[in-house]
Amino acid sequence: MRKLKSLMLYTALALVANGAMAESADIDGLLVGEMARLIVHDEPKPVELVVFEAEDGSDMTLADSNGKLRVVNFWATWCGPCRVEMPSLAALQTALGGDDFAVITVATGVNNPAAMVRFFQDIGVDNLPLHKDPRQRLAREFGVLGLPATVILDAEGHEIARFIGDADWGGADAQAVVAALIAR
Repeated sequence: MRKLKSLMLYTALALVANGAMAESADIDGLLVGEMARLIVHDEPKPVELVVFEAEDGSDMTLADSNGKLRVVNFWATWCGPCRVEMPSLAALQTALGGDDFAVITVATGVNNPAAMVRFFQDIGVDNLPLHKDPRQRLAREFGVLGLPATVILDAEGHEIARFIGDADWGGADAQAVVAALIAR
C-alpha cells in the first residue's frame, strides 16, 4: 500500500513537472483514500475579505497571501482531531510550501495564545503560523461548523475545495491532490 501511495505521488509530481496537468486539469482520479472526502467545487467560490488576527497581532485577510494556492485550516487548542492532523499539515508545508503554495492555520474561537504555542510545541510543529480568529468571523464566513475544517483557496483567493474533519495532509494522496492543484 505504501509503495502504491508513493507511486501515485511520484506520478502526480512528474505530471506536474512535465506540464501534463493543464489549467483545466481534472483531479478526480487523484481523489482516493481519505482524499475521496475532499469536496471539489465545480466553479471557484468568491470569498469575502474578513479580517482576522495575524500571528504578530496585526490585522490581516486571506488576500494578503493571494498569488499562491492555500490550504487554510481551522483548528482550536481543545480539538483532539486537530492535534492529530496538525503535524500532517506541517509535513505538507515542508513538502510543497514555497512561492506557489502555503498552509495557513487559523485558531478559531477562544484560544489562549500561550496554549496555542504550547500546542504546537507539544506536537513538534514549528513551520506553521499561529493566526487567530477569536470572534470566529472568518470561520463563519466559510461556514465552519466543526473542527478541524480545511478550505483550499486558489491563487486569486476563491474557494475551490474543502475538507471536513481531519486528514493526513502529509500523506501521498493529499500531496498528489495539492500538487495537481498548484499546477492548475
